[in-house]
This record gives sequence, C-alpha cells and structure tokens, in this order.
Amino acid sequence: MTHAQAWAAGRTERVRARFAGVSPYVLDSALAAGSAGVSVWAVVNDDVGWPWWVYLLATATAFPLPWRRRYPGATVLACAIPSTVLSVVAHSVMPQVQLYAVVGIYTLADRGRGWQRWSLLVALVVGNILGTRSPNGMLFSLLTSVGSYVFGSLVRELRRLARVEAERAHQVGLRAASDAARAVAEERGRIAREMHDILAHAVSLMVIQAEAGPLVVRSDPERAIKAFDTIADSGRDAMVQLRRVLGVLKDTDAAPELAPQPTLAELPAVVARVRASGVRVESEIEAYGPSDVQTAAYRIVQEALTNVLKHSDAQSVVVRIARAGDALAIEVADDGRGAPVVAGIDGWSGGRGLVGIRERAAACGGSASAGPGPDGRGFVVAARLPLGA
Repeated sequence: MTHAQAWAAGRTERVRARFAGVSPYVLDSALAAGSAGVSVWAVVNDDVGWPWWVYLLATATAFPLPWRRRYPGATVLACAIPSTVLSVVAHSVMPQVQLYAVVGIYTLADRGRGWQRWSLLVALVVGNILGTRSPNGMLFSLLTSVGSYVFGSLVRELRRLARVEAERAHQVGLRAASDAARAVAEERGRIAREMHDILAHAVSLMVIQAEAGPLVVRSDPERAIKAFDTIADSGRDAMVQLRRVLGVLKDTDAAPELAPQPTLAELPAVVARVRASGVRVESEIEAYGPSDVQTAAYRIVQEALTNVLKHSDAQSVVVRIARAGDALAIEVADDGRGAPVVAGIDGWSGGRGLVGIRERAAACGGSASAGPGPDGRGFVVAARLPLGA
C-alpha cells in the first residue's frame, strides 16, 4: 500500500468513525434530499414555466439513493429512468452536475458485483460518446461520470487492502499467541526436566547414603561420617540448583540473581558423590564445547548416573566425554543388571529420566540412545551433541 493509499484509507476510516453512530439510511436520505434539491433548483431557475410533473421527475431522480448501499445496481437503474425521461422532455432543466448520478455511479463501482461494474463502465463511455451534443460537453460528462467510477473503484480497492491487512494482523496475532503458548510449554518442560534431574539425583544419593550410614555407624565411624557428609553436600547442592531454577518463576521486575547453568567443569563433584555411595566411577572428559552443550552434557551424565544408582545395582560405571568430528560424544556405561528399553513409537519408552535425556539432546540438535551394553550386560547411555560452527 502506497503512502497516498494509506492516507486515503486512514481518511476514510476517520470519516467512518465520526459517523459510526448514525444510521446509513439517515445519511443517505439526507444525501438524497440534497441531490433532489439540486435537481429541483435547476427546474426553478429555468426560464420556462414547467408543469408539476417535471418537478416530480426531478425529485424522482434522487428518490432511490437511501437504498444505494444495499442495492447499488437497482439504485443506479432507478435513478437513470426518471433522469432519461427528464433529459428527453425537458433537457434544459438538467443540472450541470447531476449529483444523484455521481453518487449512484460511485456506489456501484464501490459495492457492485463484477458484471455490474463492467456493464456500467461500458454504458457510461458509450452513452457519453453517443448521447452528448458537443465535444466539450462530452468531455465534461466523461470526467464527471467516469471520474466517479474511478473514485468508487479506488475506495473499493482500499477497502479490500484494509481487509487483507486486518486478516494479516489477525494471523500475526494468532501466530504470536501460538508462539507464546509454545514458549510457555517449552519452558514448563525445561523446568520439569531441571527439577527432575536435580531432585532425582540428590534424593537417590541421599537415600543410598542414609541407608548405608546406620549399618556402619558402629563398625566404621569414618565411613558413616562420610555418608552423612555426602547427604549434606547433596542436599545443599540440590537447594542451590533449585533456587536457580525456581528463580525464573518469581514475578518481579528485576531479573533474579541466578547462578550460571552447570557445566562439565562441575561434573567431577557429581562423580565424587556417586563414588561416595560405593560405586566405582571412571571419568574421562576430553572435550567441552559451548556452554549450552556443556549444560546438556552435564544433565545427561547426571541423569545417567542417577539411573545407575537407582536401577542398575552396578559396581562400576565409566563416563567418557570426547569430541567425535563436529559433535560431543557422551557415553555412560555400567556393569549392572541393565534395564529393558522397549521400542515405542518414537523409539523410547519407560522412565521420565531417559525421555529427558533424549529431549535434552534433541534441544541441542543432537541425538541420544540407551540400551543394554555389549553381550547384553550392563546398560549404556550414549548421546551426540553438535558443537556448532
């Protein structure tokens, strides 16, 4: 839409808003009265004393205008009949500018059907060329009638563009609402994954150590103290991470003071707590990558180690993180009894933890797999996270 079109559309909307509370029939009746007044005034000013039926014909030329919006084609035809009769029997009383014709032509060009509009244009051009006596009169009549048609067509196009823009704005609003809802759902899923990873890991360690502590409190006090220290460390770490996650839910104007997202540099602390539970852990970290990849890798390894503690009854577990081409390769393999992973519709089923591993990998554009280890022994969680450019 050009600047001129936009100005015209805005002007039309302002005029429409000003008369929004007035019935269209009232406005058009006033327009019809004014048009009839112009025609009657032309009869009055003519030197010939015309009979009453000439005045009636002059009035009838504008009588149909109150219905112009609803029946534009019929209105033009109803105005044209008395106008033609008046032009034949009393041509000298025809006004220089036939206001009823201007309004009717404009309305039909704006609101008429396609065939009505084109038929009107042909009739205007042919009628003015054949029915006008002088070239100057023909030119003036063409400018008046065809100009009204062009103006009505312009308003019609502006109205169509306004509808298109309104529909486009509506679609943009729908997309924005959909994007916002999707963002909320994704954020809820992210928070749910974070809460699951934090609580599952910390609670698993705390339960294992709490069960082991009373058994060795008399026979091996040092080991019992370490078990209780591990419980305390796990609880404190869980509290720190929970505050970090829940901080984004606070409804405050100021941004919350959040700790940075966990990275692979913090993974040795997780490994140490798992070792303290009695499981031998070998850890090899040969590559790191961007912060978002490190956070995903940290959570994947944390969840895999939590599953080892909860389900595998393993004696040892190996964690390897290395670069494989343009991706960060992660593998957590244990020697426990394993756990079945049944292929479902998406290739995964079972606990929330394994699904969370897959979702974290997918969020980084990577992939993850889980299943029995070599020869069906143990369990292996593997993931590949693209490192980007």
